[in-house]
Amino acid sequence: MSVTIENLGNLDRKITLSFPKADTDKARAARLQKLSKTVKMAGFRPGKVPMKMVEAQYGMQVDFEVQFDHASNLFYEISKKESLKIAGQPRLEPKSDMTADPVVYDATFEVFPEVTIGDLSKVEITRNTTDVNDVEIDKTLDILRKQRVHYHVRGEDGAHGNGGANTAAQTGDQVTVDFVGKIDGVEFAGGKAENFSFVLGEGRMLPEFESAALGLKAGESKTFPLAFPADYHGKDVAGKTADFTITMNKVEWPHLPEVNDDFAKSLGVAEGVAKMREEIRTNLTREVTRRTQTLLKSQVMESLTKVCEMNVPKVLVAQEQERLIANARQDLAARGVPNAKDAPIPAELFTAQAEQRVKLGLILNELVKQQSLEAKPEQIKAEIEEQSASYEDPKEVMRWYYSDPKRLADVEALVLENNVVAYVTGLAKVSEKAVSFEELSKM
Repeated sequence: MSVTIENLGNLDRKITLSFPKADTDKARAARLQKLSKTVKMAGFRPGKVPMKMVEAQYGMQVDFEVQFDHASNLFYEISKKESLKIAGQPRLEPKSDMTADPVVYDATFEVFPEVTIGDLSKVEITRNTTDVNDVEIDKTLDILRKQRVHYHVRGEDGAHGNGGANTAAQTGDQVTVDFVGKIDGVEFAGGKAENFSFVLGEGRMLPEFESAALGLKAGESKTFPLAFPADYHGKDVAGKTADFTITMNKVEWPHLPEVNDDFAKSLGVAEGVAKMREEIRTNLTREVTRRTQTLLKSQVMESLTKVCEMNVPKVLVAQEQERLIANARQDLAARGVPNAKDAPIPAELFTAQAEQRVKLGLILNELVKQQSLEAKPEQIKAEIEEQSASYEDPKEVMRWYYSDPKRLADVEALVLENNVVAYVTGLAKVSEKAVSFEELSKM
């Protein structure tokens, strides 16, 4: 056997494999013998077909199979001996006739690039800081109250009052109406409804519709023109103007629960308002930590790809493109798109993203190996405890994580990334920037 390794440029390599045809004689005979036990031919019982006839029909196929398998084995022996770091699978192509001696194959493949970590001391990163104060807690309480809003008919006395002397529909009220729309005097599909309810000010209806409902009292009607936008989802009426008549059936004002011990209990906090505020502060602080860490990690990963230049194996990029396409199809299926699994999605859409992900993966592997940044068992445990703490039964959530190797692997990957972030920020130029909770939420 003779071996030649060629450098085809960048990461592409080629090995020419040459071996005597006799090297595959034993494997060829064994495979033909195995075939003879199952092959079927007219006039012969299974297993009784003469070997010469089996060879005449299947000899060339078996020659290709055993020669290809032998070439594959030789390639991996050579790659191990030469310490080649092969990316993906090689492409094996016969360069000689199957009857030739010696048999010649070309194996073309890519190798992993040498990864050189750049000067991390030149990296500039901004760490956002956010204080969780009483204002943020009050805003959260307002959101929780609005989620539990209930409505009372305006003008009717009840446990929470009657909503005031003005019984006309106001912003924030829930109204129930009948309406009918006509274009050129003719009713159109979808333009009529009875006892239709919506909340004024939420933007669910077109502005002209909401404006017409504002100020109406129960029993009152109003006719008004409504111009449908050109891009309206109803194609039959898009860009047209309709005349609508709206009749108010019921006007209900919103009542928000008071922030008291009963409200705290409704949220599962039996200890009262003070404990509820304490838990909200804890949850908001946990959210701030998560968001700031995510933003910091994003900057670190982007910086690493900038300070580390390398060629990326095309075969790994292609594999990553396939993964991204599969994820896209799963997302389409989750959205209810018909035949999502067969959706034609061009791989080129994901080229840049795939290249970045492969490059970052290679950088992280090298950095973890160089600096021993692997996730330690105690770190994994601490991360799981942190993620479980916000649930009603943390121990059950922890068992859920530890019961599935894939979930554990996901946590391990997260901890590893956090270790990389800590290492890089320890060397980089890090400046702090104070931002409000609202600003942080929008980032």
